[in-house]
This record gives sequence, structure tokens and C-alpha cells, in this order.
Amino acid sequence: MPLTVCVLASGSSGNCTFVSSGTTHALIDAGLSCKQIELRLAQINIDPASLSALCLTHEHTDHTGALRVLHRKHSVPLYGNAGTIEATERMQKTGPLPWNIFESGQTFSIGDMDFSPFSVPHDAYDPVGFIIRHKETCLGVVTDMGTPTSLIRERLRACQGIVIEANHDEEMLKDSPRPWSLKQRIAGRQGHLSNTQAGEMLAELAGAHTQTVFLAHLSKDCNHPELAEKSVRQLLDRSGHTHIAIKMTYPDRISDVITVDAS
Repeated sequence: MPLTVCVLASGSSGNCTFVSSGTTHALIDAGLSCKQIELRLAQINIDPASLSALCLTHEHTDHTGALRVLHRKHSVPLYGNAGTIEATERMQKTGPLPWNIFESGQTFSIGDMDFSPFSVPHDAYDPVGFIIRHKETCLGVVTDMGTPTSLIRERLRACQGIVIEANHDEEMLKDSPRPWSLKQRIAGRQGHLSNTQAGEMLAELAGAHTQTVFLAHLSKDCNHPELAEKSVRQLLDRSGHTHIAIKMTYPDRISDVITVDAS
């Protein structure tokens, strides 16, 4: 059975991904304002009140900005692991919320979709990526990670669709006027993935079943969509994966709406 995905926004200014089985709708992260999420959902004909879940990957504000307003205004159920919940409530300083708590490594169900959170290396309290399954179809969403671990590769290997970080071009980051400490953080094992790292990982784990890859969380200053797409396309083609479609994501508008299907 198919899964539909649209990245409503991605980048340092805000991250939010919509996933649907057709009967169950969910958001991964909510780093925009509630108003912007409402507007972007309207572009794909989704009522925010129909959302069955908002699942957090980690507590950084570009992933959590709208969660309280979405919950209060539309009664969207909130999901997070204990570390992310603690860090989010500490950062937002507005009191506890009625969370649904999951454990990293343990699959949980929302409607007719199964969510499998897995640990990723990033400078947050307990960050995760998600594998979302509906019947035989699976989508991987992992947008903040400093290094492509064996665990991430294994989790993504069976997915027909993948939303993956391609944050920076290594030379652009090196030559940028950013402080050296920030460059080290971004390029470090707890930071963000480069175009080359993303492409090499995808080339290694992809197969004939891999249909679509979204490149996400592009740096405004240290990357360009055309450069990210070219870098990853070359590495995929070199490995014989010319069949995989690459879709870009944007901070200021929605991505293409894509359906992936195991059949």
C-alpha cells in the first residue's frame, strides 16, 4: 500500500514533513509557525485537524517551533522520546504537555502506519530518525546527522522513499566566513551531513526498490540546491542507480508531493 510524502519545509529556519497512508496523516517535526504549517497543508488539501500525530526527531527549535500551538489549536497528538520531551519542555519553559512517549528502537503504531525510531548522531539530547511503514511500503526520514552510521544504513536500506540530509558542500563550508568553531560543529560527527556523505551513503544502501530521495536541510550559506542535486546524482549514477528520482526540499515552499509504493 502506498505512502504519500511532502516536505513542507526544510532548512535551518524550519523543518516539517507530512506523511500519509491515505487514512492516517502525520507530521515529522514542526519547526515552522503554526500559520505556515496550516498554509502549506492547505496547498496539499490537508486539514490540520485531521492530523493523527506530530512526531519529534529532537528538541532543536527548527523542529519544534509550532508544536504547542498545533496541539492547542488542532488537538494534534504529540509523540517524542523521553530525552527529547525533557529537553523540549526545558527549552520552551511553558509547562508540560500530554505526550505519547516512545522508546528509540521500539516500533509504535499510529493508525495504520508503524513508526520505528532509531538513534542518530547529532548534538541533541536523544535524536532519532524514523522508518514509517504502511503494509509493505516504507519511508525513511533522517534529516540531522553528523555521520552515516551502520545503524542508519541498515534502517534505510529497505525503504522505497528516503528523506535525507544534504546540508553542505564541504568546500563552501570550508571557505565560508563562519567561525571556525561553528564549521567544526557542522562538519563533526554530531553535526550535519555533507552532499558527498549523503550521496555515498545512498549509493551504498540503495537498490532496485529505491524510488525517490528527498535532499533536505540544505544550508542557505554553504550549499545550493543545484549543487546538492548534482553531487548526489553523480554518485548514484556512478553506482548504477540511475532509476532513483531526486527531489529537492526548500525552506520557503513545499516540495513535490510524491507517492512511494512497494508494488
